[in-house]
Amino acid sequence: MPPMKRLYIIASILLAISTLCGCKGYEKLLKSTDYDGKYDAALRYYNEGSYTRARQLFENLALYYRGNEHAEDIAWYYGQSLLKTEYYYNAAYQFKIFSKRYPYSRNAEEAAFLAAYCQYMESPAYTLDQKTTKEAITELEQFANRYPQSTHIPEVNNYLDELRNKLMQKDYEIAVGYYNTESYRAAVVSLERFLNDYPDSPHREQAMYYIVKSGYIYAINSREDKMKERLQQVVGNFDKFAATFAGSKYMSECQDIYNKCKAELARIESGEAK
Repeated sequence: MPPMKRLYIIASILLAISTLCGCKGYEKLLKSTDYDGKYDAALRYYNEGSYTRARQLFENLALYYRGNEHAEDIAWYYGQSLLKTEYYYNAAYQFKIFSKRYPYSRNAEEAAFLAAYCQYMESPAYTLDQKTTKEAITELEQFANRYPQSTHIPEVNNYLDELRNKLMQKDYEIAVGYYNTESYRAAVVSLERFLNDYPDSPHREQAMYYIVKSGYIYAINSREDKMKERLQQVVGNFDKFAATFAGSKYMSECQDIYNKCKAELARIESGEAK
């Protein structure tokens, strides 16, 4: 066997033995009742970047040191270890408890920010349920109100913009979804609510277009005694659309709808049978 290959094999065996011994030593440490030694080891692991081991040790220490002189530091490092191992849900909870339990701590503001940040990190894609996104927005807004001079405010505002855009996209697709499933009355109501909630939305033009189109289909398929009122609403919605987006790519189609509405209204006024 070539000398270099022999050295490589020996080094691999020694590394494996060292790792095995390290794991056994760590498991022994977890079960140990030497809490001071465990605390020192947890700090060492944290400072070395071994956040998973640090997290497990700090979690183990949290109950033992409750009310003790080390309690605040353990709570802080436990939250940081959760954050650095991407346990965002648990980290958010831990930092929120920290900021309430230690309101005068030098880390109180940072804990409040990190609680909100971890909620932000938990926010799912806009296609999924947005309960967590709404909770994150609440946490970020509360932080901004509590610490208006914080250096984190620009960052918080960026997170809020991102999360609100996510909600906007979700609400827009729900509203358009009513049109796609031929629920035209629901589409009009939902799209109008969307425009009220998001007046500056980049989807404003499309939303107004779908209101005109959905309203017309709903009106033209209504009972005769309801048709006039509903067609007049479509005409009004077209006027708003035309005034806002005169050069829209949808203008030709909407103009055609408008002309059909006017013709149908003229028929109704003249008393002609449909």
